[in-house]
Amino acid sequence: MSSIVLLSGGLDSAVSLAQALREGEVKLCLTFAYGQRAAAREAAASSALAQHYGLDHRVIELPFLRSITRTSLVNLEEDVPLPGDGDLDSCAKSEESAKAVWVPNRNGIFINIAAGFAESMGAGQVVTGFNAEEAKTFPDNSRAYLQAASQALCYSTLSGVRVLSYTMLLDKAGIVKLGRRLGVPLGIVWPCYFGGEELCGRCESCKRYFRALEAAGE
Repeated sequence: MSSIVLLSGGLDSAVSLAQALREGEVKLCLTFAYGQRAAAREAAASSALAQHYGLDHRVIELPFLRSITRTSLVNLEEDVPLPGDGDLDSCAKSEESAKAVWVPNRNGIFINIAAGFAESMGAGQVVTGFNAEEAKTFPDNSRAYLQAASQALCYSTLSGVRVLSYTMLLDKAGIVKLGRRLGVPLGIVWPCYFGGEELCGRCESCKRYFRALEAAGE
């Protein structure tokens, strides 16, 4: 099955890309820039990953998303949550963090744009990078959401494009292990909410990433 891959430059999407290549052809990798703090870093990591695999890559600008949200990912006046190590497994703390970084219908917008590319390019599926940890607090990372999105695309695409994620049922440690088996160059990925010179190591995304590396024996 040929795919259009949503590539953020992070761990989940990088490993999903590698699995998509094992399963079939990847026609295009798409990265979205909507004014997020890490936009340049995400685009650079995604470009490096696409180049590593010899794939076409395109960055799509969506400036309107920044204008309709106060999320801390784009609003420098809002603090990005910096959870303690014990907060990662707290549903209440994770839900609070999720609200702070929520972007209205972000994944829905990304998936529908990618589905347009998929239909026009003859690709049968859109591949996303989701995970079981964050699905607990981000409903648009869940299996139910992907099933509903695929069902909707049966009506909005003549070719019946579907949506799937090869990492959706895995926690972050499991995704690291899968990535190692697939030979993913994890040194390229950018899992940080910030766009500094190095990974901050303090945001929730970084903390989950480094915890996963440790749990996977890296």
